[in-house]
Amino acid sequence: MELVHVFLLMMYLGTGDDRRLMSQDMYFYSIDDCNYFASRLVRRYGNYGAIEWMDPKDRATAYCVPKSVTKNTIGKSITVY
Repeated sequence: MELVHVFLLMMYLGTGDDRRLMSQDMYFYSIDDCNYFASRLVRRYGNYGAIEWMDPKDRATAYCVPKSVTKNTIGKSITVY
């Protein structure tokens, strides 16, 4: 069983007790690609003068976690970009 090291992008919405995991199915071979998409996912557009004015349920956090997956699952049960 051959393992491949990848990076899993995890995205959360909300803060504190209202924090919920929104995505954990995007895998990347490159940490740079993963971090690029993480930074794009958390951008918010609107009439917010400061983050304090944003409703806490709309605040987003995304980060990349290193994972090992078996090579034979790539393309079958998971897609790696």
